[in-house]
Amino acid sequence: MKVKMILPALAEAESPFWRPIKYSLFPPLGLATLAAYLDPEDEIDLQDQHVERLRLDDEPDLVIIQVYITNAYRAYAIADHYRARGVYVCLGGLHVTSLPDEAAPHADSIFLGPGEETFPQFLKDFKVNQPRKRYSSSVRTLVGVPPIRRDLIKRERYLVPNSIVVTRGCPHHCNFCYKDAFFEGGKTFYTQQVDDALAEIDRLPGRHLYFLDDHLLGNAKFAAGLFEGMRGMKRVFQGAATIDSILRGNLIEQAAEAGLRSVFVGFETFSPENLRQSNKKQNLKRDYEAAVARLHSLGIMINGSFVFGLDDDDEDVFARTVDWGVHNGLTTATYHILTPYPGTQLYKDMRAAGRITTDDWDLYDTRHVVYATNKLAPEALKKGYDWAYREFYRWSNIAKACLTHETMKHQLKHFLYTGGWKKFEPVWNFLIKTQSLNRMLPLLEAILSKVRTSNSSPTAAKRALSSVTKTTYA
Repeated sequence: MKVKMILPALAEAESPFWRPIKYSLFPPLGLATLAAYLDPEDEIDLQDQHVERLRLDDEPDLVIIQVYITNAYRAYAIADHYRARGVYVCLGGLHVTSLPDEAAPHADSIFLGPGEETFPQFLKDFKVNQPRKRYSSSVRTLVGVPPIRRDLIKRERYLVPNSIVVTRGCPHHCNFCYKDAFFEGGKTFYTQQVDDALAEIDRLPGRHLYFLDDHLLGNAKFAAGLFEGMRGMKRVFQGAATIDSILRGNLIEQAAEAGLRSVFVGFETFSPENLRQSNKKQNLKRDYEAAVARLHSLGIMINGSFVFGLDDDDEDVFARTVDWGVHNGLTTATYHILTPYPGTQLYKDMRAAGRITTDDWDLYDTRHVVYATNKLAPEALKKGYDWAYREFYRWSNIAKACLTHETMKHQLKHFLYTGGWKKFEPVWNFLIKTQSLNRMLPLLEAILSKVRTSNSSPTAAKRALSSVTKTTYA
């Protein structure tokens, strides 16, 4: 059987003039995971439109398309094209799960939720010509999941080909998070067995790993076992964690010992009222600066995530947020305009209140205002968002943030990572177009090498906690 698996891209990712690096970071692990359920004799063509030109003149027996909100229209057009040619088309992913009735007319079968249970069942049905129109996930387990078909991934086209996911979902339920709708109807957070996760890591060449899990530290028992198993592997890795998990116990020290060198942290907002409205309980009354100090004492770089446009935000929120990030030495900052994704509680609440101003999914990219704002005018919100990115990544602010670190090596790492990420986009564009991106991996691994701080004793991070005064939320 000829099977084609497609991850459609935004139009800007295909531009012949400019290719932002963010579209060439990670391969399509979701599709490669599903491919593992296909028969060894099946002919599989996995295409990521972010990094290659999509071929539409072929004749596969089955097409599987992953749909997220900002590629939805393109995904539907591709699906319609193949169906018109008599090809059986399947759609799945976050957007399909959130809006199944919108997606269904463009597919022969749709998948709601994770596919570890439903996709194998579909394949059995398809082979006997009895596929269902809709498959909904209810059984949630990663036990016995076959190894990802990494042979289908074009590694040379990605900066971070060694991306990996060892858990599904998140134990928290923020009302703006897209994932709750995806995992509705079953477990919302579950993990691999530790030995299976370690076996997958063992298969990956080189030193660098990027855990794409929403919350790598979300299950303390699993994470502790994972980090213990990774000790001695000489890996360097990046992942995501919450303020609560960084401050609780010694799990973050175990992660650092195993090779954690950079972490994505959802600070989101400094306003207690915004946190309450967002149901982000894990951040309430938590000391952001203590978490930063603990991470820096371990030599871990920080990518801070912040959301603008929550109802308690005013026009000062942009300067306050940027200044705090620079003052506290965040390595990188990711800013978002609040986006009420369909399927989330935030979308339901705003829809009920008449606050949704457009259902053009191309605009739901956290860079546009798609709802009626509260204290901030939409124009001020967009302007402030754009300003925050420019201001945080000014050379002068990069230098200020670097100087918050104790050692020259940490300062240099910060400067190279931040500057390389945002200040050398023409270089990234050249590397992408010449398919040389993967050659930068040794440099990335060098930048992520371990930093020895003056607080490098086993109890250093705990001392950092007690030495930081409480953050005053404004």
